[in-house]
Amino acid sequence: MYFVTICTKDRIHYFGGIANKPPGVEPGNCPSLQITEIGNIAQQFWTEIPQHYPFAVLDEFVIMPNHTHGILFFNLPDKTDWTPNVFGMQSKNLSAVIRAYKSSVKRYANQNQIEFEWQSRFHDHIIRDEKEYYAIKNYIINNPQNWNKDKFNKNKIQ
Repeated sequence: MYFVTICTKDRIHYFGGIANKPPGVEPGNCPSLQITEIGNIAQQFWTEIPQHYPFAVLDEFVIMPNHTHGILFFNLPDKTDWTPNVFGMQSKNLSAVIRAYKSSVKRYANQNQIEFEWQSRFHDHIIRDEKEYYAIKNYIINNPQNWNKDKFNKNKIQ
């Protein structure tokens, strides 16, 4: 399992803004994303990853104003041994999946004249055990309500 974070270029809020909703709108009055068109596309295209990569199983995912967090599990039952990365074309690995995801969102933005750019790379972390999995899952679930303290928020509260 991989924990992946993908940021927008210069941390620009292309995906929307976090706003506190009026009392009574959501349980706990949790802040939520006022999502943009490109934010909707980023979310939609993420959910479509398994259609293009059947070995990729999606878990928790969140769109934030300037980044996404997600957990991906690669189910490769035919893969029985570890092999190092090799130079050349990559197809059934995390980099290939994220590259395709990012390029499809960018292509949509270009085709629809939407200003949008990704940061050139992404961050990934291998989830090593169940305790770590639940900690990361909770982090993703609670990310919107913790936006004011988020390290990706340029206006975070210190």
